[in-house]
Amino acid sequence: MHKMKDYQDFYNYLSYTTEQKAQIAAKAAAAAVRRKPERKWMHLSKIAAAAACLVCALTVTAEAAGIPTPLSELLAPTFGGSVAQTEVIDNIGHPIGASDTDNGVTIQADAVIGDEYNICMVYTIRRDDGTPLLPEGVTANHLLSGSFDCTSYGKGGRGTAYFVDTVPGDAEIQYVTVFSSDEPVNQGKVTAQFHDLFCYDDTAKERFPVLEGSWKFRFDIAYEDASIHLGGGETFSQDGLNFTITEIRLSPLAISVAYEVDSQVQWSNAESGKLPEEDKRESERYQENIAVLLTKKDGTVLDLTVSGGSLAAEEGKTIGVKGKVFDQIIPLEDMESLTVGDVTFPIGDNSNA
Repeated sequence: MHKMKDYQDFYNYLSYTTEQKAQIAAKAAAAAVRRKPERKWMHLSKIAAAAACLVCALTVTAEAAGIPTPLSELLAPTFGGSVAQTEVIDNIGHPIGASDTDNGVTIQADAVIGDEYNICMVYTIRRDDGTPLLPEGVTANHLLSGSFDCTSYGKGGRGTAYFVDTVPGDAEIQYVTVFSSDEPVNQGKVTAQFHDLFCYDDTAKERFPVLEGSWKFRFDIAYEDASIHLGGGETFSQDGLNFTITEIRLSPLAISVAYEVDSQVQWSNAESGKLPEEDKRESERYQENIAVLLTKKDGTVLDLTVSGGSLAAEEGKTIGVKGKVFDQIIPLEDMESLTVGDVTFPIGDNSNA
């Protein structure tokens, strides 16, 4: 079932036994009280292509009964499970189901959600014989994601990756990654490759493998881009620089702001490694100090100023991109306005898709 309509039509005809309903409700209650894992953001090189995004947890009872897990359940542990959030997820997300098995362990791509510049995916890692996936004493927080997967979705960007263990000690965990690109994400067929999963030993101060094997499979990336376009051509000044906003793309999942500066960022000739103080100041002036504030209709203001991005020096000017994937899905109808620098954009009838 590659089309969302087919997926939704399938669920219209599902029914559960009383026992299955009780089991699913019990697992949902347990998931609702678990502590959300801390996200570790990793800024990637502009010329590196990294990662994908992978989220959440399969419902064990439904899987045992041969019933595929609803898309909103797969993504809710990371992006929220309210009625409004669930509706957005079901409208713009897409189920996948591709997998590979090696050494008694299956890795499956469960679901994807994204917009023009951001992509999030869900993988589940499962031991096929039902025994605990991780060794005793090893938790999801010990696992290292840095070299675990290799899936390219675009040129340049930044991302985060972490593991989710909904039921510690069971046969599966989930791997979550988020990728934000400086250019539109490439939808279409991609290849996911995984090789060995490592754990960091705090005592020995070294890593060791907890799962050995190689997994490789191909699948299609497809999802609905629900982003809207705000403004273009607006200007503001700060820190002695003049900025022109060239594009803002805002979706329930993320924000991306593109802009130009009327002077060229000056980088030092320092070698790779520690960021020189003069480069840090330039990065702050040309990017980090640009305020990005999202105001919701309930009065809540989300400060998105601390975001990833990139800067490219051209003759006499600088091209900048700044963006962030939200911690939770935010329906567009819940948004009131967006402020970039000192320019405020109303969100609603004045925005253009």
